[in-house]
Amino acid sequence: MSLALVTMSHSPLLKYADPPAEVADAVQDAFGAARAFVQEYDPTLVVSFAPDHYNGFFYDLMPPFCIGYRAEGVGDYGTAEGPLDVPAERAEELAQWVAERDIDVAVSRRMQIDHGAVQPLEVLFGTLTAVPTIPVFVNGVARPFVTMRRVRRLGEAIGGFLTTLRNERVLVIGSGGLSHDPPVPQWATADDTVRAMLLDGRHPTAAAREARQRRVIDTGRAFAAGTASIKDLNPEWDRALMTTLASGDLSPIDAMTPERMAEEAGNSSHEVRTWVAAFAALGAAGPYNVTYEFYRPIREYIAGFGVMTARTAP
Repeated sequence: MSLALVTMSHSPLLKYADPPAEVADAVQDAFGAARAFVQEYDPTLVVSFAPDHYNGFFYDLMPPFCIGYRAEGVGDYGTAEGPLDVPAERAEELAQWVAERDIDVAVSRRMQIDHGAVQPLEVLFGTLTAVPTIPVFVNGVARPFVTMRRVRRLGEAIGGFLTTLRNERVLVIGSGGLSHDPPVPQWATADDTVRAMLLDGRHPTAAAREARQRRVIDTGRAFAAGTASIKDLNPEWDRALMTTLASGDLSPIDAMTPERMAEEAGNSSHEVRTWVAAFAALGAAGPYNVTYEFYRPIREYIAGFGVMTARTAP
């Protein structure tokens, strides 16, 4: 058994924004470095920690965590649509292991995932079915949020299970963040029409999906131009978090609160929970070494954009 990790920001605007060529090239170089790392490692199993943006999970029933026994991409923002290759028996074993370690986790035999989970798989592998993948949903948009300590413990429990898989090369992925404040609706400020979508917006019409996506695309352009009202990126906050994750000691993250995170790094900074869970899973196998880091604050993508790779130490 061995463990490796890739954490990366995602952005629905990757195919729709037009940052300066130097910035776009730097992001593609970072993706290339992550792909090379994954190709060399040659994983036999992927565990993907990712959020959702009211495309697969809604307020009719919103769990903090969910393990998918089956999953399919919804195809938002030009990402791939269709099923993942989920090893159902292994996913069931994982869910049972986690439950026995006092972590309450939902399960789904019909999970729908959006660009937050699909984009890293496309970047790293090109398709959704290249490597058997267990998707793990980590709520990063819908209040209330569990504590960061609980997120870390989820990752540790999953990592403990992965260490028992003696004949697997497991890659854990954490997708999301870093600081960003895109126009994701909030229940407290939404009107009745938006609340209906937040409650159960599954299978929207093409026109409805296009309207949602257009709002984000237009906000990205305004943010790049300096005219949007959303919260600014916070590179200092982003870099400090990446430093903590690289250190191997995740205990300082326990003190992070949803209120401070939203205030300092935007309402969608909660997506860094996926990074914390992924690094906690890696750390469950022992000390690790970060092998690559990239960071740029990219207004065109409405994201403090980061990529990290790591492996368990020899």
